[in-house]
Amino acid sequence: MGTAQIAFVAVLLACILAFFAPAVQRSVKATLHRRRWAILFLPPTLTVIFSLAAWSAHAFSVRLTLAVLLYTVLPVVFVALRQYAIAIAALWLPVEFAFGAALVPLQARGFLHAVIYGVAILLGLILFLCYTGLPGMKFNLPRSARDLWLPLAAFAITAPVLIGVGMPIGFIPPPHLPVQPAGRMASAFGIIFAGTALPEEILFRALIQNLIVQRWGKGWRTLLAASVIFGAAHLDNGPQPLPNWRYAILATIAGVAYGRVFQLSSSIVSSALLHTLVDWTKHFFF
Repeated sequence: MGTAQIAFVAVLLACILAFFAPAVQRSVKATLHRRRWAILFLPPTLTVIFSLAAWSAHAFSVRLTLAVLLYTVLPVVFVALRQYAIAIAALWLPVEFAFGAALVPLQARGFLHAVIYGVAILLGLILFLCYTGLPGMKFNLPRSARDLWLPLAAFAITAPVLIGVGMPIGFIPPPHLPVQPAGRMASAFGIIFAGTALPEEILFRALIQNLIVQRWGKGWRTLLAASVIFGAAHLDNGPQPLPNWRYAILATIAGVAYGRVFQLSSSIVSSALLHTLVDWTKHFFF
């Protein structure tokens, strides 16, 4: 990515992280409470941001802009109709399956995928955290030492299980010592947290698991259902042939751990840290 492209991604990330500040949440909630119609400005605003990013990557087109506008409008419509499950699916599935990728030049796809990923997270946070006030999202910084030691304890329990299952089914090779410099390993932890773990925890725990809780309560049935959904979401991921049942099995097991930590903690950061530890370990030690 060039300097302008890195700046776009950094700004989107900063906007997402800003919602950890209670003052930011209160301000956006108050604005949307006083002026409910203001939510109508969200899709065109996010579409303009995406279009500027596309223009910087020499990938702007009217068709792509209209596709992104439609993508950002649909979740707002479904939230207004109180069809929250459909709204979440409308946020998730187009990004998951890269709908509209054919409208993007090949050299810009990686960058614009990162941008639409950020747009989706921002849209989801504003809609569910601020507009609907969905309870239990736990989008706040850790509030106690428990929120920090829970992911460490869960990692100590979960990692041997994932290794014990992942190696026999051929998903991961035998472990090895890391070959990357310590600096790169340290920076990768932050990248995985911000680029993979936190976004997925927002979707699968703060939104999907929360909606299931509203129907079934906080029992193990809810945890297992959310974990199976999380596992199924990895069927279309490599590196093994698709559908990747090996990845789905491991992701389901990991999802149980992530979901349980989310249940027991007071912050989404806890499950995101566990998620980061698992992905980081796999990347550098397997």
